[in-house]
Amino acid sequence: MKFVQNLTFVSMLAVFAAVPSLAQTVVTRPSNGEQVASPFNLTTDSGTCSARPVTYVGFSLDNSTYTAIFAGQTMDGPVSAPSGWHTVHVKAWNNARGVCVTDVSVEVTAGATSVIPPDAVKVSSIQTLDNWIAAHDGGTAGWSSGTMSLTGNPSLTGAARLFANEFRDFGGERYSVQFGDDTTSQNFFYDAWVYIAGSAAGISNLEFDLNQTISNGETVIMGFQCDSWVDRWDYSVNGGSPTKSWDTWLHSYAPCNVHTWGADQWHHVQIRFSRNDSGWVTYHSVWLDGAEQGLNFTVFSGYELGWGPSDITNFQIDGDSGGKTWGNVYLDELTVYRW
Repeated sequence: MKFVQNLTFVSMLAVFAAVPSLAQTVVTRPSNGEQVASPFNLTTDSGTCSARPVTYVGFSLDNSTYTAIFAGQTMDGPVSAPSGWHTVHVKAWNNARGVCVTDVSVEVTAGATSVIPPDAVKVSSIQTLDNWIAAHDGGTAGWSSGTMSLTGNPSLTGAARLFANEFRDFGGERYSVQFGDDTTSQNFFYDAWVYIAGSAAGISNLEFDLNQTISNGETVIMGFQCDSWVDRWDYSVNGGSPTKSWDTWLHSYAPCNVHTWGADQWHHVQIRFSRNDSGWVTYHSVWLDGAEQGLNFTVFSGYELGWGPSDITNFQIDGDSGGKTWGNVYLDELTVYRW
């Protein structure tokens, strides 16, 4: 969502905001009375207001005098609010400067980020770093190719990263970026917004990884993916030893299938990991659009890879056909906390 910067227009709209008209707004998310975590996604479509075309939309919370205003007829982005019940006033202004208001009540719970301590190190906007690299993942069959670019549309922050992919014979394309060199932190919280453009028909799995070289020189791989072949969240494990590794996936009981994610809308993925000094990793929980699924699996995942100090995240997209398929996916507000 892109903020309007015309302060004269905003001031003028505030005068009309006191006189709501007949609303023609559809609020897709959240539903009225829904329990949500903060931030929650606000998705709206306002085609007309009092039978006139809508030119601007916006929202305010409760009795706040501040209204966020955006050009256009739709909103699809995160809203932050403290715990408790709140009223979201969804507003639409037509081309005659009339305003329509639709109210939605939500209960905001503590949410996933409540597990993050105040002194955690936060690295944000990772999707905007200029050292991303792309490669076909040799652990998948077939062939893949991908390109990356930053874009403001669609975007939540004005700088989302587009991953444009072509797959053949179930190939997977892996995108990686180093964002730090901390070897001592043992707890991690991965937080990102994902947008599948058009359709997920050509995609089988979406993978979200964190890799850390730790003090003993081993690299701990915290691999996690939404596996549409088995409709589950998977987690990675080294079934061998650090020097004679055998990396594989185990299926959790937590359901996930990217084909059920709504296309052309933002989805919130949050994952909590931790590890010890010996390379054992615990996958604690995953949240999709604010809904938590408990995991609590502890497995060995240490590898002797000869890497120097590095904190790396991978974002991987796998094809789902023996033929040729395509898939475009956007990543925004990619943030990693560590402590």
